[in-house]
Amino acid sequence: MTLGFSVDELLPKARGGGVLKMGLAKLDESEWLQPDPDLAARAEGFAAYPEGIQLSPEVEAPGAELAAILGLSGSLPEVAAAHHEDMCLLTLRPGDEQYRLIGAAVVWPSDWEPAAKLGLPLRALHAPIQGYEEQLGSGVDNFMAKLTPGAIYGRCNWFIAATCERRWAAEPPERAFAHVTPENAGETLFVRSERQTLRRLPETGAILFTIGIYVSPLGELSKPNITRLAEAMPRLLDGEGDRRGADFYAHALIRYSASL
Repeated sequence: MTLGFSVDELLPKARGGGVLKMGLAKLDESEWLQPDPDLAARAEGFAAYPEGIQLSPEVEAPGAELAAILGLSGSLPEVAAAHHEDMCLLTLRPGDEQYRLIGAAVVWPSDWEPAAKLGLPLRALHAPIQGYEEQLGSGVDNFMAKLTPGAIYGRCNWFIAATCERRWAAEPPERAFAHVTPENAGETLFVRSERQTLRRLPETGAILFTIGIYVSPLGELSKPNITRLAEAMPRLLDGEGDRRGADFYAHALIRYSASL
């Protein structure tokens, strides 16, 4: 299955509210990482956000293995600097039941801080996500345990943001979306999509989690995708609306879509 490398391509494959699902698709090697990264943007991003690199001593061996697989020298930071995707490494320690984060090279996080997550197990990593423990926790743990080297799986999601910045820290929604109206929603609302992949490294057994960030103004998306987002708003308001601040933009987005 092809996920694509833009918001317009990713949206039809992404979950639009409701029950949480992994929604994984098996990817070919050619679909793993974006083929044309903007390396200047990556270098600028890491220079502006050095705290996006967080490494534990456990990352040394899998980081070197990952770099060798991709024909690079160095470790996790060098690999992430050479690709569009932010990258995290997770391992299962002896006696643990959940994989935990041992290294992150993240320049465009979606409202999270790598320093606060380093060393945490999966369920604690996802604690802010409403419904994760009940709807996804066991399924994710089982998937990670069974993931075999060579297989690559991908998924995508989306958020509505009030900024086009790729490094995103959410403001209180009543302030972030205060200027949004049905008339200007096409220019003031931005759709942020994470293209995520999972792959086990064959020698160390660590799992690489990549996050490719794509952002587009609402008004630059295809009409079917704008309609798709508008139709997702009622489900979002009934589920994750509080966490995503949907109360403060949903009605403007719906009315904007209806005006097209």
